[in-house]
Amino acid sequence: MNNYSISSLRDKQEVKTIIDVFEKEGIEIRLVGGCVRDGILKRESKDIDCSVNSPPEKIIKTLKKNNFQYDDFAKKYGSIITFVNSQKFEITSLRSDINQKGRHTDIVYTDNWELDAERRDFTVNAIYLKGDGNFVDYFGGLKDLEKNKIKFIGDIEKRVKEDFLRIFRYYRFLGIFEKPQIIDNYELMLHRYCNDAFNNLSNDIIRMEILKMFNNPFALNSFCNQLNPQEKNYWLKLTTK
Repeated sequence: MNNYSISSLRDKQEVKTIIDVFEKEGIEIRLVGGCVRDGILKRESKDIDCSVNSPPEKIIKTLKKNNFQYDDFAKKYGSIITFVNSQKFEITSLRSDINQKGRHTDIVYTDNWELDAERRDFTVNAIYLKGDGNFVDYFGGLKDLEKNKIKFIGDIEKRVKEDFLRIFRYYRFLGIFEKPQIIDNYELMLHRYCNDAFNNLSNDIIRMEILKMFNNPFALNSFCNQLNPQEKNYWLKLTTK
């Protein structure tokens, strides 16, 4: 039996260290995304994402002050990478995405946590874990995890057209559940834009996303038609008119 839990995540010395470092500077920091989602599902994530209510310059200043090495290659998106021992952390300033086109977006920094949550793709990836152990869940991600649902934040068509990779991410995350519950009309909407996805995304990006599907505990759920699990050549049908 897997004994990993949210408590296991919070009790990691590296997590305690990074939270303590920022809180001592008066910066609120919350864990978010896959590490929280997986912790709730009693699974461990390799990488840990955090959000902070300060700009990237202050993130860097805080890391320097505490003698942490960092990588700022994604600074234009508000993200700074650092390591505590061998544990990787991606620390991102609260932001709102505008004029998003695929993997690229213009950003506006904010101090509003809910606006930061709105830019995320699915409700289950927008659950924040505060340093005191409490969850902040603006879009019902905890309930969706309980119901085995992957649900888009906002209008599904708008979110897919912003970034066609979200189609593949949707199917990837179906594989975290043994018996995923499909939301009405999702399949129809996603099928409509599959050709656009293949025409606009590079082969490398698609390949990496599909490889991630194989790492899920229920990988087959990413590849079969959830409405008709016995259907063959499902992905071939998605890519043909």
